[in-house]
Amino acid sequence: GDLRSVLITSVLNLERLEVDLFRGRHHWVPATQHLFGGQIVGQALVAAAHAVSRDEQVHSLHCYFVRTGDPKVPVLYEVERTRTGKSFSVRSVKAIQHGKPIFTCQASFQLSQGSPVQHQFTMPTVPPPEELLTQDELIQKFLQNPNVAEGYRKRLTKIQAQDVPIDIKPVNPPDIFSLEPQEPKQLFWVRARGYIGETDMKVHCCVAAYISDYAFLGTALLPHRQYHIKFMVSLDHSMWFHAPFRADHWMLYECESPWAGGCRGLVQGRLWRRDGVLAVTCAQEGVIRVEQTLNQSKL
Repeated sequence: GDLRSVLITSVLNLERLEVDLFRGRHHWVPATQHLFGGQIVGQALVAAAHAVSRDEQVHSLHCYFVRTGDPKVPVLYEVERTRTGKSFSVRSVKAIQHGKPIFTCQASFQLSQGSPVQHQFTMPTVPPPEELLTQDELIQKFLQNPNVAEGYRKRLTKIQAQDVPIDIKPVNPPDIFSLEPQEPKQLFWVRARGYIGETDMKVHCCVAAYISDYAFLGTALLPHRQYHIKFMVSLDHSMWFHAPFRADHWMLYECESPWAGGCRGLVQGRLWRRDGVLAVTCAQEGVIRVEQTLNQSKL
């Protein structure tokens, strides 16, 4: 339908305070009561995009989360026009709360250029989104099991109540009642809720930046499901944009974690268009601390 995506009307809609100074507010706060990293990345890219010409498109961004965000106050985004070249322009963004930086980002933009040097990986073969249940439908299915432990039932109900502005359809949802280690890989179809439409490609890139952080670091936890997660937070986030796409159309998010250790985990991701074109590549490292006691059964 024509219901405008809340990601455009609210989450990524910054208030301009000065030429290169913006203020962003919050739409969805995770149960951790920390700011959602994807929102900070998306809003920072919105701020950077305001400082380049319409013809320049983002091709990469590299970010560091340096302090925990406070969901009770807005975020100020300060843009520095680091370099404007003939083909490439770099913009630096600092996100500030309580007078201190909580996040830094550099985004590089490029004027369109053709090249005969082209290749990409092959998209995984998976069922189409029309054949899969949404995350909300899966949770509802689990809640219908009368044997689910009350504590876990409350956690699922809390997740179900969160107003996440993303549609998600896991391809191979993990068995929530099993503590067996699983391969650190997951696939799910994702898209923005609501309608965005044909617009400046930078808008869809900002939405993809928001989407890319959701459930991303959790991929590193799949081989370690026997542990109780005490603390998990993103340290950095990088993205490379390869081809045009619509963030309000289904895209396959392929996530894998090649390594974890030293209380850190590394994850890599690829966002595929339905026609098999690789649109975006992502990478992130985060802090993961666990308690050395085994989880209780969820049944």
